[in-house]
Amino acid sequence: MPAADLSSLKIQDAARSKRSAGKFWSIFAASLGVLVLLTGGVFALRSQTPVVEVTAARPANGPRGETLLNASGYVTPRRRATVAAKITGRVTGVFFDEGMPAKEGQLLATLDDSDAKRALDSAIADRDASQAAIADLQVQLKYAEIELHRAEELRAQQVQSQEFLDTARTNVDSLKAKIALAKQQVEAAAARIQQAQQGVDNCIIRAPFSGIIVSKDAQVGEMVSPISAGGGFTRTGIATIVDMNSNETEVDVNEAYIARVQPGQKVMATLDAYPDWQIPSHVRTIIPTADRQKATVKVRISFDKLDPRILPDMGVKVAFLNEEDSSKKAKSKDPGSAAKAIIPQSAVHAAGSASYVFTVRDGKVERRAVTLGRQVGSDVEVIAGVGAGDPLVVRGPENLRDGQKVEIRP
Repeated sequence: MPAADLSSLKIQDAARSKRSAGKFWSIFAASLGVLVLLTGGVFALRSQTPVVEVTAARPANGPRGETLLNASGYVTPRRRATVAAKITGRVTGVFFDEGMPAKEGQLLATLDDSDAKRALDSAIADRDASQAAIADLQVQLKYAEIELHRAEELRAQQVQSQEFLDTARTNVDSLKAKIALAKQQVEAAAARIQQAQQGVDNCIIRAPFSGIIVSKDAQVGEMVSPISAGGGFTRTGIATIVDMNSNETEVDVNEAYIARVQPGQKVMATLDAYPDWQIPSHVRTIIPTADRQKATVKVRISFDKLDPRILPDMGVKVAFLNEEDSSKKAKSKDPGSAAKAIIPQSAVHAAGSASYVFTVRDGKVERRAVTLGRQVGSDVEVIAGVGAGDPLVVRGPENLRDGQKVEIRP
């Protein structure tokens, strides 16, 4: 068998050199493209305006200037009721919706009252029958009294026997007893009427006090009961009403710091939904018991002035104020050491032993040296360098430069 000719598979030198050159230029072009993309990305990042978060410096003599203790909790109304029926029945009417105001005694729902009304009609019929029996007995009594009077005259004339007189007298006494019994039956029937009327009234559900309806718990056709029955097919409530005028704050204070809280103490509350709105409040009461599981004591705080924006179950943060410290600062005669503003510690940057902040003016950041005072919770006092109301950067890139343009996060 002849040997295979492999010379045709040999790569010529000219072809080898051309392929190597093409491969070199392809790698060079790809590297150049990657370099261009990286350079463009760097320039794009450099040209992108940094986004910062800004807050205003608060006055040092403001209500949060002397915070003694911070806590968090929820808005809870003192008057909140789940309105339910006194009896088990089927709902025949619902006359409210969530968010509607309700007046005390306002009709909310009705239940099927057909059975209660039949019981009422039966009690009324019994009363009427007893009253009719009294009228008949009174007629009989009148005739019996006439017979007794005649028997007494005849007995006085020795015409009739004593037995006839005794019979006439017994008839009169018997009729009087029957009339008294009938009157008692009328009163019993009246009591049953009141009971039956109460059953009818129990089919009408009314608002126990004025407030806002926050929950609609039953619909027409559903069964309701004052107790849980029938699994998930029986409702135990009709509506939930909240008296918005009784809204207050309930917070848990660590028992290690409860000595700092006193009844009537001034408090500044801040709703999570409105972080820039400070609500003056005061301590209403300290619940005289502790939670052994959480090692906390409940404190109830009343708002000095209620507002429609304050809703039940909203999250709230409170700051208990040190009034004694405030009075001391007010009497201080050293104006040089008095704080000019209160700022968050997140706005302060350190450069060695010096401190500085970034303020925002005309869309640019300005580096400003500050002299700090004492620490107040998560804030710090500023003695010099910043005034109340100055916009300060609290969050942003770490490489901010003086005079750099920035975009303020809304």
